[in-house]
Amino acid sequence: QVQLVESGGGLVQAGGSLRLSCAASGSIFSIDAMGWYRQAPGKQRELVADITNSGRTNYKDFVKGRFTISRGNAKGTVYLQMNSLKPEDSGYYYCNAQNRVSPDEEYDYWGQGTQVTVSS
Repeated sequence: QVQLVESGGGLVQAGGSLRLSCAASGSIFSIDAMGWYRQAPGKQRELVADITNSGRTNYKDFVKGRFTISRGNAKGTVYLQMNSLKPEDSGYYYCNAQNRVSPDEEYDYWGQGTQVTVSS
């Protein structure tokens, strides 16, 4: 129904910047919100930031002031500007798209992930 493709990951030194991009295809009309999650080795996947169709944003505390999530001009596009990167930011970053079909039901779609490595 919805396919997501991420890009922009790579290797940077501590203090550097990366911009992650995500493009959705398929039933993009069904998307209510999009976001970014990360997963470090041996840890659970966790929310980094998300944004609704109305533009409301939500950030995990550890990235506030450093990362910015934004919507693209085209429907189904989202970016994550990552500044002042730290080694602990390393991991796989996944784009997420949400389709809330009722107050009690939500479908989530995931991209394949893009790797971010921050060296010290």
